[in-house]
Amino acid sequence: MSELTDRAAALRALHRPGDPLILPNAWDAGSARAVVAAGFPAVATSSGAVADALGHADGEATPVGEMLAAVARVAAAVEVPVTADLERGYGLRPAELVERLLATGAVGCNIEDSDPRTGVLYDPQEQADLLAGIRAAARDAGADLVLNARVDVHLHAVGPAEGRLAEAVRRARLYLAAGADSVYPIVLADPDEIRTLVTEVAGPVNVLARPGAPAPAELAALGVARISYGSRVYAAARARAADLLAAIRAGRDPFGS
Repeated sequence: MSELTDRAAALRALHRPGDPLILPNAWDAGSARAVVAAGFPAVATSSGAVADALGHADGEATPVGEMLAAVARVAAAVEVPVTADLERGYGLRPAELVERLLATGAVGCNIEDSDPRTGVLYDPQEQADLLAGIRAAARDAGADLVLNARVDVHLHAVGPAEGRLAEAVRRARLYLAAGADSVYPIVLADPDEIRTLVTEVAGPVNVLARPGAPAPAELAALGVARISYGSRVYAAARARAADLLAAIRAGRDPFGS
């Protein structure tokens, strides 16, 4: 447990506003090793990428045992801290979730605040209670798990557009107070809104790198502490593989200049 505690502390320390932790998310042991070989100090999994690589859809369609086994293979493959995308916890109660996550060797996780199957947001107090339960279970286990609370207001376009930022801020504050280490307003991309959220919540903010979002250097200047790439690296790798296979099928040298 002491090694996990040290890795959790190292992961938490990497969340620096203005000098963000950049996470090009992995999906298996090989991609995790590639992330580390490229010089990144931590590895994050993508639930969507892992699910697809295992033959399942995203949205908690992956059996929890398969998802956690994939996380364990990632954690065993690298010497850096690993944080796992666990959607909304696959129906596990906090104590079991923490026990099984720590058994993989991972020291952090994402937990989202919408139903992975329907996209309906949970009541924010109910979500805060879940996060508080995970935090308490981690403390009982003697592990200082790094908890990243996803805020899905913008992802699912909840309510009038003019009210979404305020609702995201409200939820983020509540989740941090419940014990989350950072908040993740996924798909929030407007620079002014990112700056406002960073200013108004008392904790590290994670932003998804995607088309239309500010570049990493601009996100750093906005005070962001963590940048995730989600399933984009996986999707690009799949697309490249499809191009190579098409070239082979056509009788061309796929690796020629």
